Amino acid sequence: MQIGLLIIVAAGVCAFISGLFGMAGGLVFMGIIASLMSVNAAMVVHGIVQSVSNGSRSTILRRHIRWDILGWQLLGAAPAIALMLWAAFTPDKAQLFLALGLLPLLLWLPRSWLAGDAEKPAHAALCGAMVMSLNLSAGVAGPALDFFYVKTTLTRKAIVATKAVTMFASHLVKIGYFGISLLRTDGLGDLPPLWVLAAALPAVILGTKLGTMMLERFSDVGFRKYTRILVTIVGTIYVWRGLALLDFI
Repeated sequence: MQIGLLIIVAAGVCAFISGLFGMAGGLVFMGIIASLMSVNAAMVVHGIVQSVSNGSRSTILRRHIRWDILGWQLLGAAPAIALMLWAAFTPDKAQLFLALGLLPLLLWLPRSWLAGDAEKPAHAALCGAMVMSLNLSAGVAGPALDFFYVKTTLTRKAIVATKAVTMFASHLVKIGYFGISLLRTDGLGDLPPLWVLAAALPAVILGTKLGTMMLERFSDVGFRKYTRILVTIVGTIYVWRGLALLDFI
């Protein structure tokens, strides 16, 4: 019961964070549930909750979605899906936490190194490939996705809306990918009860709505600044957790 309530509360709070910053909520939620269940089960639960979070966020901001960008991202994602299916890779918990912790480092690299413009077709296709590869290996791809919006002329609402649809589609693929792996290894018994998922979904929608409302209070500059600070703090905690699992500390 206590674990179920923790998942529900975490899902709502993390949806609020994602609604406000356009990312980071999924990073926090993955760390919480990966500590409570197997990696395969955590990936499936994360995919279900985050697809609802991103789906509701994109619905709220649907007028700001850039569908042309999404088309090129889908084209780039297709070969990444094929490659991951061929490799059939599933990380262990130490690898997962280290990957989650190191992802925020991307936000601190000089923008001139990897700064992308998702409004350009080639950049959008590369974005789709990177996001899908990371989401099917680390379970989260927000920091990498953010890099491809550095040079765009999009407003914060267009960024959040377009990224939300991108991650919605990516999480649906993740559910199928790790769902198959879960059936082959751990079985469905490691998943939380259905009532937990049923209760988590309205909590996610509410958190997303509140976070999106708070988005109105941010300037475009402050929005990017606080996002980077938040994911860096979370990433540091995850690196420590991953090293602890490897008995390095």
